[in-house]
Amino acid sequence: MKAFDTLKTWTSEFIDIAMLFIAVGVLAQIIFGKTNTWFFGGITDNLMSFISGFGNNGLVGLIALMVILAVFSKRSTT
Repeated sequence: MKAFDTLKTWTSEFIDIAMLFIAVGVLAQIIFGKTNTWFFGGITDNLMSFISGFGNNGLVGLIALMVILAVFSKRSTT
């Protein structure tokens, strides 16, 4: 059980770091533009297509979004 707790902690930390990189990438592309931030690889385009995918799928997209938000809101910040 200790190994599972360790794996869960590592996964949680990895997701936190990935979310920080996404936030920094979006902010950099908003401030400097897409052509000046080639190292983030069009993160705003990918994010917009991801969000529009929820909108295009109607009720199923709304349910999927609610599930994703529920998973992220249950995580503790300790």
